[in-house]
Amino acid sequence: MRATAWPFIVQDPSGSVFVEGTTTKVIEIALDRLAYEWDAEEIARQHPHLSLPQIHAALGYYFENRDECDQIIEERLSRASEILGRRENLALQAKLRGHARK
Repeated sequence: MRATAWPFIVQDPSGSVFVEGTTTKVIEIALDRLAYEWDAEEIARQHPHLSLPQIHAALGYYFENRDECDQIIEERLSRASEILGRRENLALQAKLRGHARK
């Protein structure tokens, strides 16, 4: 893991950014803030393994690198939509095969 300019924030060789000493990605903390509108204290209640300074550092990193982080979020949402679409398509195909046998 490589240190960043932010305390408590490290980057792995693939470029993913984590809260140091945890498996929690900065993007996950940012998504909690964006999706649920949680403040740092609520995020700390939901992630008791993180300290408030770690959470503030993660949010600071996100806001300083917002364009890059938002692009990662968009890529994740796109991949999730693709997977969901394939899953729904498989369910429909199975249903149609079931009707064809009758």
